[in-house]
Amino acid sequence: MAQAILNGLDCPDGELSILIEDDKGIEKLNREYLHRTGPTNVIAFPMRDEKFRDVNPDILGDVVISVETAEREGKEAGTGMKRRVAELLVHGILHLFGYDHEKNSNQAKKMEKKAGELLKVVEDIDL
Repeated sequence: MAQAILNGLDCPDGELSILIEDDKGIEKLNREYLHRTGPTNVIAFPMRDEKFRDVNPDILGDVVISVETAEREGKEAGTGMKRRVAELLVHGILHLFGYDHEKNSNQAKKMEKKAGELLKVVEDIDL
């Protein structure tokens, strides 16, 4: 799934790590690195920003997904956990590429559009 997303972003050689956590684990990362309380569904740690740009341009960063939150949100949405994990993986990888939805509505719309395109690519994979 991650490779299909990277292919869709024209970055087939990109490297990333994916960590699947429970709510307790992602809550700890959320508090420690983002200074936010409570669990969240996905966190991305980009390595292509200014500080790490010259280390290796193919290393994109890390995506952490809470499987407990994904299961809960998938059930609430009626789409199931696998579909929700796919959505969160797309979301996290887009953050590694610099997409943002919190700064302004134009960036949020751009990210939402790209996420929709990538989810269509991922749908071709047996979820």
